[in-house]
Amino acid sequence: MPIQEQLMRAHRTALSDCSKCPEMIGPVVSGSPVLSKILLIGQAPGDKEGGFGKPFAWTAGKTMFKWFERIGLDEETFRQRVYMAAVCRCFPGKNPKGGDRVPSSVEIDHCAGWLQAEVDLLKPDLILPVGKLAISQLMPVKKLNDVIGKLHPVTFHGHRTEAIPLPHPSGASTWHRTESGLALLESALTILQDHPAWQQICQAGMSDNL
Repeated sequence: MPIQEQLMRAHRTALSDCSKCPEMIGPVVSGSPVLSKILLIGQAPGDKEGGFGKPFAWTAGKTMFKWFERIGLDEETFRQRVYMAAVCRCFPGKNPKGGDRVPSSVEIDHCAGWLQAEVDLLKPDLILPVGKLAISQLMPVKKLNDVIGKLHPVTFHGHRTEAIPLPHPSGASTWHRTESGLALLESALTILQDHPAWQQICQAGMSDNL
């Protein structure tokens, strides 16, 4: 077995056994262990993802995968070709005031080690941070309008790469469905569609069928 696959297996085994955060609700949720040059970073799983055993498995995911399908990859293919991570890998629980609890800085720091290991292993050519919490791990962000719709050079966990921030596809958010946000989302998807890393994974299926 190639060394990169061995390292990925060892990483995933350790990740699935993580219990550093007592207030987080397991299980650990991760995407497919694909050795991809594109790394998607979500915020944290919701209450449904643990049962499905995969990230973005509920309504927000349906919206997000429609975005990607419009530029060349359906959900199944995306999951097979893009490594899907998150700022935090377990469900944070509900906020008494409504919605999901925002992970604490300590919880984010605990999970940052897993992201560091994945960046070291994958050395991604492109990162897709989804939602403000994920975007803020890579760059300062006060307003989504300031960062979405652009290609950003970033250094993340010591690795120089590029990032295309995306809004969180939550039904509770109106940003990506109102005029200015909708236009910036379209710009982001156009930039993504034209990015060499995206074109490479889209073309992988064509070469597989030759």
